[in-house]
Amino acid sequence: MADTKSAPIRRDWWSKSLAGVLLGLTLGLAAGGVFMRYVDGPATITSQIAMWVVPPVWMAVLSFCFLFRSGLRAWLWLLAANALAWALVWVGRPLPSFLGT
Repeated sequence: MADTKSAPIRRDWWSKSLAGVLLGLTLGLAAGGVFMRYVDGPATITSQIAMWVVPPVWMAVLSFCFLFRSGLRAWLWLLAANALAWALVWVGRPLPSFLGT
């Protein structure tokens, strides 16, 4: 029997994995927030669907985060996607009472 040695885990997989887990979760939460802000409908239904949006987005990001060339690129691209998504959530918010009329 030939003694085959398995390849070691690449060094950047830890950073890619952490980017996928942490930033994927926040991106999923932002996707649910965007859904809640921009979709009209009964609050009970839209909140339930927004809750269901989080895990598929999170798992998709976690699955595809290994396609980035490096861990740094994964962090930077996912941070940019999070900033955009949370900006959409924030823009969709009504003005606070002291700013609006």
